[in-house]
Amino acid sequence: MNYISTRGTITPIGFKDAVMMGLATDGGLLLPETIPALDRSTLEAWRTLSYQELAFNVMSLFATDMPAGDLKRLIDTSYATFTHAEITPVVKKDGVHILELFHGPTLAFKDVALQFLGNLFEYLLKERGERMNIVGATSGDTGSAAIYGVRGKENINIFILHPHGKTSPVQALQMTTVLDPNVHNIAARGTFDDCQNIVKSLFNDLPFKERYALGAVNSINWARVLAQVVYYFYAYFRVAEPFGSEVVFSVPTGNFGDIFAGYVAKRMGLPVQKLLLATNENNILARFVTEGDYSLGDVVPTVSPSMDIQLASNFERYLFYLFDEDPARVCQAFAALPTKGRIDFSPAEMARVRDEFISRSVNETETIETISSFHAETGYILDPHTAVGVKAARELVTDGTPAICLATAHPAKFAEAVVRAVGFEPPRPASLEGIEQLPSRCQLLDADRDSIKAFIEEKAR
Repeated sequence: MNYISTRGTITPIGFKDAVMMGLATDGGLLLPETIPALDRSTLEAWRTLSYQELAFNVMSLFATDMPAGDLKRLIDTSYATFTHAEITPVVKKDGVHILELFHGPTLAFKDVALQFLGNLFEYLLKERGERMNIVGATSGDTGSAAIYGVRGKENINIFILHPHGKTSPVQALQMTTVLDPNVHNIAARGTFDDCQNIVKSLFNDLPFKERYALGAVNSINWARVLAQVVYYFYAYFRVAEPFGSEVVFSVPTGNFGDIFAGYVAKRMGLPVQKLLLATNENNILARFVTEGDYSLGDVVPTVSPSMDIQLASNFERYLFYLFDEDPARVCQAFAALPTKGRIDFSPAEMARVRDEFISRSVNETETIETISSFHAETGYILDPHTAVGVKAARELVTDGTPAICLATAHPAKFAEAVVRAVGFEPPRPASLEGIEQLPSRCQLLDADRDSIKAFIEEKAR
């Protein structure tokens, strides 16, 4: 399996090189040349596999230059850090199927991909005799998951930018209390979009990228999307009855990475009726689906900060397929976006979008009310991001089709929102006990490319 860029100007490369490249050298995002199509007999054969076995079968289709034994070992090592035997279990509450993605080291869905990617990076660097300086931006959960994926690993340095004061307190502490010498946290005075734009700019500075061997852990790295594809299959196999019937996945998303993994699973042949794209007030993606309006706006702080994003980096991957795999059209759209402030779509293109997606923007009042009412009805506590997905599913999925809502984080990471909703703090997992008393380390900088570039140059090794 070879990989190409959405911008169309790189020579196709293998999986290992795609992982190490991160962002394509032409500024695009990497995608497989083809997405494998699965028949019903394959899906039935996968139905009873363990999570690790299923991950191996899915990833093997895309990582064809990895020795099977090595890939299996990396998968087994990565998911040994999870606290639930099923890795991503599904629970049913009041007719809603909740896919719990928060049983990893940092209690968020990002662990599913970043535990694997951290081990994969270490493996590839050792194989090549190389070092890497990982640079990433986070709206909350990616940063801690990436840090926990590579802390203390050989030949890896990591720099994570987060918007100062715009994550939850626990999200910030999960990053800044990791004191391993290879971990560098940067709190930027700005928004997540500022952080993400700086990271993309650094990767597009090819001499800088090459000199400091930059690596990507954000969902611009294809390996992250691939790891997330697995749990769509796993959840489907535990919910669909009869086998072969369709389901709806409700995905709270801001950067389009998690829902794009579901789109890949659907293209592979998973019986998905619709992908429900659930957003908060930062609703550029919901406006795209419901109104055909992909126009940039200002970021609004909310109780679901991991979705406080306007410019969704993984959206480019979907546009590549929406534009019939025409890289020239992709280049044209993104070249005009900074000045035009929007991307326009034809009626035929929007008809295709609505054949795949439905969407709902859920505001803060609705989010808090959903946490409250769902707890009153079921005794189950939702985090605010998951509540966005549950509210959207309850409103839009009314025809009896099973709705699988992705629970993207543990509620204890967003205790302030939970207290507003139910009147008490959610129980804390052991990994969060006493986190406020731990020593922390973080560099506060302006959201300025040159300042952050200079900091990386100073600390890189």
